[in-house]
Amino acid sequence: MSDARFNPDGLVLSGDYRGTMDGVVLPFLAARREEKMLAGDGDRPIYCARYDAARPVGTALIVHGFTENADKFAELIYSLLQNGWSVCAYDHRGHGRSWRDPALDDISLTHVDRFEEYVRDMEIIYENVVSAMPGPRVLFAHSMGGAVSALFAERHPGAFAKVALCAPMIAPNLAGLPVPAAELMCAGAKTLGKEKKRIFASKPYAGPEDFATSCATGRERFDWYDAVKAANPAFHNNGPTYGWTREAIRASKLVLAPGEVEKIDAPVRVYTAEDDNQVMPDAQQAFAERLRDGRRALVKGAKHEIYRSGDDVLFPWWHEILEFFGA
Repeated sequence: MSDARFNPDGLVLSGDYRGTMDGVVLPFLAARREEKMLAGDGDRPIYCARYDAARPVGTALIVHGFTENADKFAELIYSLLQNGWSVCAYDHRGHGRSWRDPALDDISLTHVDRFEEYVRDMEIIYENVVSAMPGPRVLFAHSMGGAVSALFAERHPGAFAKVALCAPMIAPNLAGLPVPAAELMCAGAKTLGKEKKRIFASKPYAGPEDFATSCATGRERFDWYDAVKAANPAFHNNGPTYGWTREAIRASKLVLAPGEVEKIDAPVRVYTAEDDNQVMPDAQQAFAERLRDGRRALVKGAKHEIYRSGDDVLFPWWHEILEFFGA
């Protein structure tokens, strides 16, 4: 790209980040976005957005993380389109514009009855949207989306030519609580009828968040999305239920079950953030070591949301992913 507001890969320079995102990136994406609601697992409506590149070299599926939504990845979607990749992105159930459990008493609560529902939703997105888009097909997944995508890839060899996992939740960070104790706590909550209640350490969404305690290191990227989130109640996810916590622990066991990781046939890159307090790096290493064709890399100077780092960290990391995908 020759536009001075972007780097050569189509990422936004931090100098006027908000102005470029709001004035260039979002209008560009809006003009090319095809939105639809698909019947996910149990016929629950799942929001999906498709973007077709002018001269596609392939298709990238983006699978977001816990408490996120597809719009949070607008900058990466723009870059992929600029590099010839058509894109599909969707909101997990209980997130963004997709179906939410009406039994929840707070819109910012994040819950799932079974982690398998996330995987089945991804299968439906792939079957109904991604499979009809140009190949080769590649996958970029973050955090919880990494766990969903790992389970999908274990069950569907050949679906993706390349897989990039950004700080994947192979195992969640339970803040020092041993797994058996966390499982006992969640089982007790279920017995007491509190499975869909907010876990004790979490608080409801209360407006603009604190950059210092966030998962981002790029101030401009943090400020931009923080304003987007504050303005849209559908994006206010910020904490788990006891049920979601139980299922996150269960998902880790499913991903790392004997013989499962070895079924993934696509080349995989696992990116670990140096200062990550949301997921466990040892589990990422255990996962990477069992891949047929996999490599784990440490991204220095990054917190959990590597894609919301400053230019000095984000630009080389994302360029490496584009090269890996084959842009």
